[in-house]
Amino acid sequence: MTETPRSRPSPSSPSPYLSPAEVEAVARAAHDGQTDKAGRPYAEHLAAVADGVRTRGGDSEQIAAAWLHDAVEDGRLSPEWLEGAALSERTKDIVRAVTKRAGEPPEAYAARILATPGALLVKEADLAHNAAPARLAVLDGPTRTRLAEKYTRMRALLGLPGDRP
Repeated sequence: MTETPRSRPSPSSPSPYLSPAEVEAVARAAHDGQTDKAGRPYAEHLAAVADGVRTRGGDSEQIAAAWLHDAVEDGRLSPEWLEGAALSERTKDIVRAVTKRAGEPPEAYAARILATPGALLVKEADLAHNAAPARLAVLDGPTRTRLAEKYTRMRALLGLPGDRP
C-alpha cells in the first residue's frame, strides 16, 4: 500500500493523514503472520506499545508511530512507503528514529532517539513491553538473559529509570 501525503486541509476539511484506525489497520496488515520470540501474534506487541504510549500521555502522532515502530526495521514496510505515507512528519521522524540500522552501535541508536522529539516515549513503551516479566518468562534461559541485559542497557543509554510497566 503506498499512500501519498495530501495537502494541508482547510479547517473544515478532513485530516490529510491516516486516521488512528487506518494506521492500526496498516500496521496489523504489515505484520500479518509475524510472531514474536514467544510465538505470539506480533500485532499483540504493537497494540501493547501503542497502549503504553497512550497511558504515558503520548499524543496521536506518537501512538501512530508506536503502531508502526517495527514495520520498517522488520522489512514489513519500506522506507519509501514511510516517506510517501499520509502521516505527519513528526510521526515519520519518530518511526525513523526508533528503526535500528544494520551494524549500528547501541549508543548511536540511543542518541538518535534522544535527539528526536517524541521518540523517547515510544521507545520507553516498547522496552517496557519487551521486558515485561510475563513475556520474558516464556523464553529459554539464555534468550531471556540476553534480552533482559539488552533492554537494561538500552534503558541506561536512554536515561530511563528501571523497568516501568
